[in-house]
Amino acid sequence: MSRQIVVVTAGLTVPSSTRLLADQLAETTTAQVTARGETVDIEFIELREVAGELATFMVTGGIPTPRLTELREQVAAADGLIVVTPVFNGSYSGLFKMFFDALDKDSLAGTPVLIAAAAGSARHSLVLDHALRPLFAYLRAVVVPTGIFAATEDFGSHGLSDRITRAAAELATLVLSQGGYGVGGFAPDLAARPRRTSGTQVEADVTPFGDLLRGHSGTD
Repeated sequence: MSRQIVVVTAGLTVPSSTRLLADQLAETTTAQVTARGETVDIEFIELREVAGELATFMVTGGIPTPRLTELREQVAAADGLIVVTPVFNGSYSGLFKMFFDALDKDSLAGTPVLIAAAAGSARHSLVLDHALRPLFAYLRAVVVPTGIFAATEDFGSHGLSDRITRAAAELATLVLSQGGYGVGGFAPDLAARPRRTSGTQVEADVTPFGDLLRGHSGTD
């Protein structure tokens, strides 16, 4: 079974360092997946191509165009994501944020995501931990440990190449480990979950919180 990885890139120019970084990440991730004897399909989403549609979505009460609906479904169905943004004023671009604001709130739950950013200066390197990780943690994605930040002078360096290889290997491992398992590798056990009746009443197999506190002196 071929895995589907979607690369979301928010570069504004052609060519752009953002797309260059995205291409390197996609190529290395493909190599990491195929080295494990699996196949992968890489699909790119260039956000600059739907910038007008994203703006319209924001000012019309969240009504997506057919193209935007297609992209939302494409991301929701992916086995993994690579997301790459340019850095503006110390954070991700507005275009990048608009796209992830336009997704369904549960679209990325449990999805492995490799985060990356490109900037003209190394002064912006904290964008990964201060902006990108919190965003995808909120969306309940599984962010790979190694994020990729590339300043202009990093391109072509062994250091960037090594980091890309490490991050791609982490993403490949997470993507290929999926299949019948929930987040963290635990198989979902729906039968073991406590069942609720209508309203706020809970079935007898769950001890009410008030009963747990009964007889407690409150001194401990």
